[in-house]
Amino acid sequence: MNRRPPHEPSRHFPQPQRLWDDPTRHPPSLGCPTCLERDRCGGVHTDTGIVDCRDLCSCKDKSKCDMVCRFNPRLFVARMREVSGLGFENARRAPANGVPDLPTIVPFVDHRYGRVATLDEPVVALSLYELVNLATGRSHVASRAELADRFRIPESATIIVSGVDKDGPIERWWELKERAAILDALGTLGIALVTTPNYSVLTDVPRTDNLHAMKRILLTWTEMAASGLPAALHVNGRTQHDYVRWGDLMAERPEIEIIAFEFATGCGHGGRIDWHVAQLSALADRVGRPLTLVLRGGGRKLGELQSRFAHVSLIETEAFSRTIRRRRAYLTESGRLRWAKFPTPKGAPIDDLLAHNVVLVRASYETSAKPALRLRPPTRRARRAAHRDGEPVQPGLLRQLHLSGEARGVAPEPQGMIAAAKP
Repeated sequence: MNRRPPHEPSRHFPQPQRLWDDPTRHPPSLGCPTCLERDRCGGVHTDTGIVDCRDLCSCKDKSKCDMVCRFNPRLFVARMREVSGLGFENARRAPANGVPDLPTIVPFVDHRYGRVATLDEPVVALSLYELVNLATGRSHVASRAELADRFRIPESATIIVSGVDKDGPIERWWELKERAAILDALGTLGIALVTTPNYSVLTDVPRTDNLHAMKRILLTWTEMAASGLPAALHVNGRTQHDYVRWGDLMAERPEIEIIAFEFATGCGHGGRIDWHVAQLSALADRVGRPLTLVLRGGGRKLGELQSRFAHVSLIETEAFSRTIRRRRAYLTESGRLRWAKFPTPKGAPIDDLLAHNVVLVRASYETSAKPALRLRPPTRRARRAAHRDGEPVQPGLLRQLHLSGEARGVAPEPQGMIAAAKP
């Protein structure tokens, strides 16, 4: 087994669900009542038997610990200074920039590779880290025309910029010194909405690391909102108390009109997703005013969350990621969305495949569940297959699909999760 570096935790939890915080099932850890951060943290309630969250710092060389942890005092003080402490109360106020009119399903476009035509979609989502050169801190594009060409999207499209990514890009964003200038440049592009980076709130680290990450999320939101961009505050939480803190903050700050959440990694775990949905629902009730929610992942919970928020938009990533892997969407006999292999000739553009997948995935979310016509996985040849007893194949091209008739029978289907490096 590979050994971890001395500056990383060496303690291993073979059952990570034991680290899930649940005050309804577990008492607070014994060391929590005397902790300096108890009021902000709310205590740790897990099934691990730890004295307090400091037990989760098991680095062999604590002087090199790279977490926000009191066992490395020099680094800890520096990390406290960069966010002016762990409390929310000293974050500057920002203007209310309004809530854009967004559809329920917004397709995500990561890049232009493999495509030669414009994706004819009126609203698309892009990655913040594909718009900005993280090495130089400069925007990759200076005009709407350059933006449209970079991603092969309409110049008139409404743009959502998503700050969700792996730890590398979001940490690099924090390190940039000229974030205000970058945001001003994005503002000139007419961006409709930007969501903040999703700094990690992990379960196997001291709570000070979590509180520091949440403070950074709030500070990046204030920067984005101060630039005049409509911004969504990314709500990351490990405990019920974290969601309570976010709710109290929003109740006191009416300028926070939009929040974002990501189910594509740990929060989307089958045994934990319902807990996070319940916390988001309770947060909406706690705030006491209409909120817009922007999701990444968790499409199977879309309906449940729509009943608690004024509006919910899902940044749908599966259509693009499946297209890149040469998969084509089709409907089963019961109307469920499925994917089939769809190899393309080397060098052939994938524009038709992407357009088909975007339309069919959207239909699977937006239509009711009724019996649909029987559709088979796509094939490259329009011929009868002997081993299928002569049953007809699915039409091979998007223009041959009668989507209006097909969509009436499509059942909502969970969005698949995109693999990520974070635990």
